[in-house]
Amino acid sequence: MLNFIRTQLQRLEINNPAVAHFLCKTIPVQCPFERDVYLLGKKIAHIPPLCKLNPFYEQVVTLRFRALCYLADECGEDVRCYC
Repeated sequence: MLNFIRTQLQRLEINNPAVAHFLCKTIPVQCPFERDVYLLGKKIAHIPPLCKLNPFYEQVVTLRFRALCYLADECGEDVRCYC
C-alpha cells in the first residue's frame, strides 16, 4: 500500500499555477518538528527532526521542488517568497 501511494505522488503532474502555489504554501521548507526545549533560560533537551520517519518524506519534498520549478520555469514567477 505504501509503495502505491509513493508511486502516485511521484507521478503527480504539476501543470496548474494554483495547485503549485498551494503545494508550495502547505509543504514546509524544513521540518517543523525540530525544537530546543528550554527551562529557566537553559537548554535542557533537543527534539531532533522527525520528518525522516515519514514514509512519504522524500516524495513530498520532491513534489514541492517540482512545484517550485514549475512556477519558476513555466510560469516565470519569482519563487523567493517560498524559500
